[in-house]
Amino acid sequence: MRWVQFRAMGCQMMAILDSEAEEAEALLARVPAWFETWEQVLSRFRPDSELSRLNARAGQGPVHISETLWQVLRAALKAAEASDGLVTPTVLPALQHAGYTDSFERLPRQQTAPATPPADFVAIAQAWRDIVLDPAERTVSLPAGVQLDLGGVAKGWAAETAARRLGRRGPALVDAGGDIAVSAPRQHGSPWIIEVASPFDESETLAQIALLEGVVVTSGRDYRRWTQDDRPRHHIIDPRTGEPADTDLVSVTVIARRAVRAEQAAKTILILGAEEGLNWLDHQRDIAVLLVREDGELFFNDAWPFYTLSTQ
Repeated sequence: MRWVQFRAMGCQMMAILDSEAEEAEALLARVPAWFETWEQVLSRFRPDSELSRLNARAGQGPVHISETLWQVLRAALKAAEASDGLVTPTVLPALQHAGYTDSFERLPRQQTAPATPPADFVAIAQAWRDIVLDPAERTVSLPAGVQLDLGGVAKGWAAETAARRLGRRGPALVDAGGDIAVSAPRQHGSPWIIEVASPFDESETLAQIALLEGVVVTSGRDYRRWTQDDRPRHHIIDPRTGEPADTDLVSVTVIARRAVRAEQAAKTILILGAEEGLNWLDHQRDIAVLLVREDGELFFNDAWPFYTLSTQ
């Protein structure tokens, strides 16, 4: 087994190939460059990224975009449609007003609220329906005032894409800051063992997952948090209020076949909170889910035990 570790997208990354072939090591050495290329397209924190250039042209008509940005934006809009706008890429103005203005490692943990009055963040968030895509020309038209944050969707897409590329040379696992994609079972058919850390103490393991293929995504408000005029803030925006979600859930872990589905489900449940989230989960049959409430109580659906070796 060979692996590489590096930082990208503001997170610690790891890619593993279950192979001893020399070409496996050479392929793994290319993975950091893949992520650097994707970050140059998808990061809202880089003023020269393709996404930043697109955001700057909101309200100015069609903009031709790369295949990478096209794929990730389509995935983000698919998540918005599947969640009826609860998980949407059009929350960037609300995120910035809440204080998430820079990559988290550079973000001040104690902030003063902006002096400028807030915009109508609810209306802006719901304007995802007004984004115009032209597949024939591969162009995007953003309404005036709308700016995109591709966030977790971009990270999940990157993990899944990297795992698929590596998977051409052998069973692969890619961990993109906790978004984990698995291409196939390990050699001899055994599963990959993935640990879910407690949001209260990362040295404590809540569950062990045995995954043959697919993705594991965790969405939470335990890490990316700060204060603004002594008010606790975090990065999960509720588009219904334009504010960081007022939820009794600390984290949600989802196992699914595809990254965009896992991202959408994890954020939907987190925003809804435990009671509404569990009601929503009752109607989902294609995912396994673990919820951690702020009082430490765990909840999971019927599918969860099929993937886990143990759960606290």
